[in-house]
Amino acid sequence: MNTSYMLRKIHRPNKNRLAFFLPNLDGGGAQRVVLNLIEGIVEQGYHVDLILAQAKGDYLSQVPDSVRIIDLKASRSLYSFLPLVYYLKQVHPEALLSALHVNLIALWARRLSGVSTRMVVSEHNILSYWSQNAPTWRGRFLPLLSRFYRWADAVVAVSEGAGDHLAGIVGMPRQRIQVIYNPVVSPALQQKLQSPLEHPWFKPHQPPVLLAAGRLAAEKDFSTLIHAFAHVRQARPARLMILGEGEERSILETQIRHLGLENDVSLPGFVDNPYAYMIRASLFVLSSKSEALPTVLIEALYCGLPLISTDCPGGTREILDNGCYGQLVPVGDIPALAQAILVALDSPSPSLSQEAWHLFETKFVVSQYLKVLLGRQECVR
Repeated sequence: MNTSYMLRKIHRPNKNRLAFFLPNLDGGGAQRVVLNLIEGIVEQGYHVDLILAQAKGDYLSQVPDSVRIIDLKASRSLYSFLPLVYYLKQVHPEALLSALHVNLIALWARRLSGVSTRMVVSEHNILSYWSQNAPTWRGRFLPLLSRFYRWADAVVAVSEGAGDHLAGIVGMPRQRIQVIYNPVVSPALQQKLQSPLEHPWFKPHQPPVLLAAGRLAAEKDFSTLIHAFAHVRQARPARLMILGEGEERSILETQIRHLGLENDVSLPGFVDNPYAYMIRASLFVLSSKSEALPTVLIEALYCGLPLISTDCPGGTREILDNGCYGQLVPVGDIPALAQAILVALDSPSPSLSQEAWHLFETKFVVSQYLKVLLGRQECVR
């Protein structure tokens, strides 16, 4: 891990050095998306600094060796503000892209540093829905504080639905917000699909496995999925596996025991390679209350799984092309979700062409991000 960046003050932008700022590399969809983007940009010959408020998390080992990791060693994200100002003055990257709840820190740091680094804010959440479950006062006021997004040179939303929502929250013209889908389909993903998996549920002649993935949090609404699965289980043999970790684990485990589903529902936690599970599952279900652009749904689409998703605010309808690539059900509707699962289990797997996931291919997305980061037309080599 290379964190030696306090070398000398650079008065002009450090050409071909791009910086990305995240709170950490915990196992969330946005962190995985940014890593995919960084990997694609490095392949185009750019020098990349990955700035972390804290250099920790499940994905830390997956950072490409050529990327310089800048650990700001902040005990809380808010305390990364002054170290980030110092970094910007010393290194002066050509562009800085931030994501998640450190966007406001990045905007203020760029302004205080006085550098001409191009500032790009990317928003991966539906802010008003996310803030309802935020654990801190700052999180709950984030929709109001996000009006500082207008200081950015460019603002990126990850879906049309998220962009429309963000424009209303921030109070900026919709045309100022550019929509760029997440870089999900990559050569690395294709390679990981081939990995072996030793798990008794995926051996021959076993009941079908329903797969879900994401942080065990209220906004993912896995509780509704588990209740719906209980109805499914009454009608036919099946199993449910939910990949991910989070603060609602104990609540979900209690619910599973209460419904008598201990032998048929598994919460294995975070896994390094969820794609080995996806390629072997019978069905993928997304039960969220809101999703700007759910990475796992795109990954499951690429794996060729039958798909069911809530028609929640954000980009799920865009991914599924208004229901052409999978079933859409109302948010929180247990009977509708159970019925959709039963229909999908009795239907043949879809046969999709590259058109279904082309907009999410890494090379295509990297070309769009480079145009935004550099403020000019840029060809991907």
